[in-house]
Amino acid sequence: MSKICELTGKRPIKGHHVSHSNVKTNRRFFPNLKKKRIFVPELNDFVEVKLSMKALRTVSKHGLYDYVKKLQKQGKDITFDLHEGPEGC
Repeated sequence: MSKICELTGKRPIKGHHVSHSNVKTNRRFFPNLKKKRIFVPELNDFVEVKLSMKALRTVSKHGLYDYVKKLQKQGKDITFDLHEGPEGC
């Protein structure tokens, strides 16, 4: 199970645990990911996506379909396929 947001591409980053004696040991910082089932009115269907909470707030504000179209227009590689809506039929 990869820990990568399907919309923003957020992924774990590396860092250090720092002890009281200032000894640094490696660790990973994980993004706050949740698997959500979101209704897309343009498709009249539910889509299940793994999102960071930042992406979920953006999707709640603008809608999943519009947000994905905006990201695709910017040339971002979206890791899931949002099939065409009614205008694509």
